[in-house]
Amino acid sequence: MADVVLFHHLRGVTDGLRGFAEQLRSGGHTVHTPDLFDGDRPATLDEGFALTKRIGSEVLRERADRAVAELPDGLVYAGFSWGAATAQRLAQTRPGARGALLYESCLPVTGEWAVGPWPAGVPVQIHGMDADPFFALEGDVEAARELVGIVGPDLGELFVYPGDQHLFTDSTLPSYDAEATALVLRRSREFLDRLR
Repeated sequence: MADVVLFHHLRGVTDGLRGFAEQLRSGGHTVHTPDLFDGDRPATLDEGFALTKRIGSEVLRERADRAVAELPDGLVYAGFSWGAATAQRLAQTRPGARGALLYESCLPVTGEWAVGPWPAGVPVQIHGMDADPFFALEGDVEAARELVGIVGPDLGELFVYPGDQHLFTDSTLPSYDAEATALVLRRSREFLDRLR
């Protein structure tokens, strides 16, 4: 059984995110869903982005760090879009990561904008749509390909799905794609099962 911390996207901890977490739990895994927005549920991505500016990046970072401080060692860090950046930062900087599940976002691990090197031996699985204006058109898919190339085929997987939706795994949003989400969930559970 894996212990997962799943960070939300810019719309907050929606019922769709809770449902996704519940699907991971159905495989026998423990999934924590910290709320870095303290209950706020922005109605749009733009409102969510504005909320992050009002809260401030330092406060949000501290909230994320506090959220994982009391959790067991050996976490799998997971996140959707904006939350994937938090998950990736923690996977790369907090000792003892067991793995990372990055949904619809991936930050560079080399070059000027790099978060830092990827820790040796930590597996990663990345998911996104091939025409998502954020994932596919803002450099995330290239960063994902680079990361998978660095960790190698035994530890890294990138799955790209046909479509142009962002937040396609959240069943409470108009962008939801049930068929693609079913594949994401199956592959995510297989990833977690390999960590047992």
